Amino acid sequence: MRAGDYVYITGTIYTARDAAHKRMYEAMAEKEALPLDLNGNIIYYMGPSPARDGRPIGSAGPTTSSRMDKYTPAFLDRGLKGMIGKGKRSEEVRDAIVSNGAVYFAAVGGAGALLSRSIKHSKVIAYDDLGTEAIRELQVKNFPVIVVIDAEGNDLYETVIKEFSM
Repeated sequence: MRAGDYVYITGTIYTARDAAHKRMYEAMAEKEALPLDLNGNIIYYMGPSPARDGRPIGSAGPTTSSRMDKYTPAFLDRGLKGMIGKGKRSEEVRDAIVSNGAVYFAAVGGAGALLSRSIKHSKVIAYDDLGTEAIRELQVKNFPVIVVIDAEGNDLYETVIKEFSM
């Protein structure tokens, strides 16, 4: 996968936002078990709205990724292979993506209702007390994302800025 590629993810992904990241980071520091195995998995930075009747989840749009930047390098070092969110990432995160062979994907902000159509099953697996920020396991089919930062460090946001500045 290269920066700029459109990808459709099918399988299991997990949600986690600010509060869940903080708890997992603290658990790692205390050498406690995490509520999910980060190795080989993808985390979607999202907190859903309530599900409508007959749907597994409500609107499921991405949140700003930079809020997770202080935790992300440690998660990548534990085997996390991908993140889905929106917005730029820090240089430290970009470096950790490269050193761990991971990928940062963007989901289209403002399209949460459309994105939720690709989510076939949702269940809270940890930190239920956090409400919408609880960690969820999602089963997705053809979940549309764009590769923003690839495993070689190519950053779509930087490329686009350069292309349109000329």
